[in-house]
Order: sequence, then structure tokens, then C-alpha cells
Amino acid sequence: MSGNEYIPFLSRITEVIRHTDIEYTFRMEYTGDVRPGQFFEVSVPKFGEAPISVSGIGDGTIDLTIRKVGRVTNEVFESYAGSSLFLRGPYGNGFDLGLYRQKELVIVAGGTGVSPIRGIIEYFAEHPDETRGLTVIAGFKEESAILFRSDFEKWKENVNLILTTDTGEENDFHKVGLVTAFIPSLTFKDVSTAAGIVVGPPVMMRFSLQGLLKAGLKEENLWVSQERKMCCGLGKCGHCRIGDTYVCLDGPVFPYTKSRRMLD
Repeated sequence: MSGNEYIPFLSRITEVIRHTDIEYTFRMEYTGDVRPGQFFEVSVPKFGEAPISVSGIGDGTIDLTIRKVGRVTNEVFESYAGSSLFLRGPYGNGFDLGLYRQKELVIVAGGTGVSPIRGIIEYFAEHPDETRGLTVIAGFKEESAILFRSDFEKWKENVNLILTTDTGEENDFHKVGLVTAFIPSLTFKDVSTAAGIVVGPPVMMRFSLQGLLKAGLKEENLWVSQERKMCCGLGKCGHCRIGDTYVCLDGPVFPYTKSRRMLD
């Protein structure tokens, strides 16, 4: 970023990928450094802004997976390939892939929490020689709510994938049950060096972290993404402040050793 960080830039939509009735991925033109876990402010004049996590990083593009839940996102869904959106960012610290290289890595994600860690899964699925093993436990409410279906089909070739739904019937594509139910069955070559990432609704994150700790992972080898209440992205509005921490600046990615002390 350069110049006035409050001023957005115009980005062309190169592709719109529909996942569900209320969740689309907008592939945007963007050239610059960006990490999985960072976010952009997406704005529509006269309607406002919304913080959206980066769900994919391509050659001259970024993916922003958006859920239609309010005034701004409702208007974004009126945009199509060839049109443009205003962006500010990227903001936040994101995930450092170097922290997970040559480690056994387990990622637990719920619902749209898959979006900020999609880039991590994509990278290590394409570079399996850079990890000692990758397990992904991804949970959705029901089969119709599953995001990134084609990605999951591709990833399972090099990833120990456990795809779940809270309800419904089990089939060849997914199992039924909460993500936390599958953590106790995890096995590790060396749990003392294994790493874990948890992203999703707060309750799911809490119990998933408890499960990983009970499985033997060390607190210092766990990371979370605290995607909540972020508005300006610049640490000015104070909406995301927890104590002396600004989620949009100091996060949204935090080591568990820090996030466990962030009481709101």
C-alpha cells in the first residue's frame, strides 16, 4: 500500500465462483504481497465497507469469498465478472507459511473459517515435500453449505482430509459430526513438534483448541485467527480492540499463547 491508506483502489472482477446461494468467491485483480489470513476492506459507494479475508492468492489475482449477510455484501452480490469493486488493503499479519514447514500440521476450520486458511492448504497440498503431514478437519452445517467442493476433491490426494457436516447423511464425500469429535482419533509421528491452526466460530474454536491440547500439542505450536469486529483495518476506530490489542493490526492471526489472554 502507498499514499493515503483510507483511499480505496478499483479492482476488476475476473471471475465469480458460486458455492452456495449466499456464498460466492470474487476473483479480483491484484498485484502485490499478500498472505493467507490477511483481509481487504471491500467497499461499495453509498453502501459502506466490509472486511473480507483473502481466500486465495493467484498470479495477479486474489480471491475474496463473501457471504451475503448485510447491506454491503448484498450490494456486492450484484457485481459480476467484468465489473469492479473498491478495495483497501491488505491488512493484518496473516499466516507465516515458514512456521509450518517440515512439521506435522493439523488445521481445524468451521464454515467460512475455511476461507482464510484455504491458501495454506493449497500451498502444502501442492508442495507435500515441505511438510511432514497435513491433516485438515473442515466442518459445515449441512452438505448444501460446503464451500470449495472442487478444492476438497483435489486436496484429498495429498492431504489427510476429514470433511464433516453437523447434520445429514454420511456419504463418500463427507462424514457427519462436529469437528471436535474427530480430533481425539488424530495420530502424530512426533506430537511435540506438531503444529495446529484453528479458525471458525468462537465456541468451535475453544473446544477444538482444548481437543488439540489434550491430544498433546504444545500451546506454543497453536495458532488461531480472531476474525471479529474489524471495521477500519487501521486500528483507528477501536471496534476490534481487546485490552491493548487491535485485532486488525496485531492479528487477525495470533499464537494461542497470546489469544488465550485476550478476554473481551
